[in-house]
Formats: sequence, C-alpha cells, structure tokens
Amino acid sequence: MLETKRVLLAVSGGIAAFKAAALTSKLVQAGFSVKVMMTKNAEKFISPLTFQALSREPVYTDTFEEPDPSQIAHIDIADWADVILCAPASADLIAKMAGGHADDMVTTTLLASTAPVYVAPAMNVHMYAHPAVKRNMDQLKLDGCRFIEPDEGYLACGYTGKGRMAEPEDLLAMMQHHFIYETHPEWHGKKVLVTAGPTREVIDPVRYISNRSSGKMGFALAEEAAARGAHVILIAGPSALPDPHGVTRINVTSAEEMKNAVLKHAEEQDIIIKAAAVSDYRPEKTYAYKVKKTDEDQEVHLERTTDILLELGKIKKERQTLIGFAAESDDLHTYAVEKLKRKNADMICANSITTPGGGFEADTNALTLFFQNKDNVSIQQTSKKAAAKVILDEAHTLWREKQ
Repeated sequence: MLETKRVLLAVSGGIAAFKAAALTSKLVQAGFSVKVMMTKNAEKFISPLTFQALSREPVYTDTFEEPDPSQIAHIDIADWADVILCAPASADLIAKMAGGHADDMVTTTLLASTAPVYVAPAMNVHMYAHPAVKRNMDQLKLDGCRFIEPDEGYLACGYTGKGRMAEPEDLLAMMQHHFIYETHPEWHGKKVLVTAGPTREVIDPVRYISNRSSGKMGFALAEEAAARGAHVILIAGPSALPDPHGVTRINVTSAEEMKNAVLKHAEEQDIIIKAAAVSDYRPEKTYAYKVKKTDEDQEVHLERTTDILLELGKIKKERQTLIGFAAESDDLHTYAVEKLKRKNADMICANSITTPGGGFEADTNALTLFFQNKDNVSIQQTSKKAAAKVILDEAHTLWREKQ
C-alpha cells in the first residue's frame, strides 16, 4: 500500500477471539497499522498481551485507564482509526451497538468514532437467527455498519450451521478491498470478465493434455478488479487457487467449456481480460475407458480448438475493451503485435516464458503491454499482484477513451 492504513480492531467475548489474534498478525504483515481494544469478556478467552505482542501497540481494555493525561484514550483512538473492524462481534456487542450503549472501552470508542465500521458476527447458529439479533443487525446496517457474513460449519458449541466468524484471510481481504475501493470510484459498478488458468483436454479417464499455467496472473487481475469495485466474473480452468474475495467464479475444464462460458457472459461486459492459457489442440478421439499400454508406439491425433480471443474480437462491441495475453519463448514483439491486430484486441500483455521469474507458476512477472494506437508500456519484474494494478489502470484508460 502507498501509505500505512490504520485499523482499529474491536474484540468481544467469544471463542473466535483466537482468530482475531491471527487476523492481527496478518494485518500487520500486510502493512497495516493495528491497534486492538477488547471487552472484559474477550479477556476471558485471550490475553491482551497476545495482541500487544502481535500488533506492537498498547491494547485498550478499560475506559478509565488513561496512561497519557494529555489525551482521552477512547477519543484518541477513535480519531486515529481509518476503519474499525469488530471481530468477533458477539450478540451482546451487536445489541449494545444497536442500542447506542457506551458502558466499556469498545462501545464508548465506537460511539466517538466517525470511521467506517465493519462487523464480523460470531455466535451460535440459533442466536444468529434469533429475531432480536436480526433486528439489531438491521438497525446497524441502517446506521451505516457493514457486515461480513459468518461462515457455515462446525461451531464450538457443537452445532453445525451459520455463525462461525469469517476466516482471518477473508477479513484481511475485506480490509484491503476497503481501502482500494475508496480510491478507485471510477471502477465502481464496472462489469469485468477474466479468464485464468489452464484447460485440460481429455484423452481417457486418466490422461489429458494441458499446460503449466497456474492461473496466478488471472486470479490477481480478478481480485484487484473486484477490490476496486467492479462486478467480476472469473472463468477458471483447473486451479487449486482459492476464490478471490468478491469474485463470481465459474469453474471449467476444457477449452470448449471455457469458450461456452465466456461467450455466454461476454456481451454484457465492459472489460474482458483473457489471461487463461487455453489449449490450442485437443485429442481428435477420446476414450471412455483407460487405454492400456502395449509394446507398440501410440499416436494421438489432435484437432484445433476454438480461438476464444479471436471469436471475442469478432463480436466485440464498440464500448468494450478486449485484452489478451501472449506467452512467448522468442520474438516477443513480432508475435504480440501480430496477435493484437489479427484478433482485434485493444491490448496484448506479452511475457517471455524463458525469463527467470516471469513464466508459468511463478509469483512474479515481467510484461510488455502492446496497444493499437499508442506506445508500449513495460512492466519490470514485479509481483503478479502489482502487475495486475498496472494492467487494470491501462485497461480503464482504454475503456474511458472508447466512451
């Protein structure tokens, strides 16, 4: 992040308080400045010393404890926060917030702050569904609080259902998205489609043809676009990567499945980014059974798959921006320019797969962006997340010029 963002974490009483410790660590590692305040019941589950060690900041537990006589602690940290995250938010804390109570450090600070407030509930499944809790959450939504839905699963009480606090990774993503969203109003409501990962072309139930694409570049683009406020559809080939926060993911396997999914959603998109490494060929014949090995050589006849980017270029609307990728081992410039023109793309993101740290499966990339009507843009080797920011900046410039 360009500057340190300040997160005030409010921890209330509940077994999910242990997740708040992991969240504190993740926030600090991600570059946030974190201060923690705790209810008295939270201290029964986890020690303030834990949060102090993880945040490297004092932990606030008592409204009347004023270590600095020149400041009023709950006013000072209320003014300090860029955002407040209540995690876990117990039914009791939610009720107090809805009623405007100010009887401890957490509730007093919440009333004194003008920062955006996120609430991550954590409680028993029946408590979460109780009319009083629902009523309190509805009131807080009207007051401007933003809720992070709990997960479904096994709860500490022994029940299985909705009420488990969102995972620290999801809460971290929400905080990152909050600050990215606020600084990119031009992306709010944009419709973006991203393809990512490899495809698999089946030979038999055991064997297939594929490539080494991990999907990391496409997933980074989808995640960044969603964080900026776009409505993102991610059409992904086989990949073990987790769903990016705020993205609608459609899983496919073959090139044909990816083509069908892309064409189904293409017309309504503002920006389409085809980052997937789609197989160029598939077996002409497939088998429903495992082909047994013999002493003889085997031949697999291949047929061409549909060129999805080429098809998109044919049906592209004047208002749409179409972006493709080119992974090359040699003569990068020639192939990228040819691809740009022949497929009617607005931008081609080209990278050399022979450059260390710039090929498939790596967390980094080095790219050259080619355009129809302006000079190339070089992205020196950097993380794929950082590269995604540059690509999206250029994509929006292209889109805006078309409007």
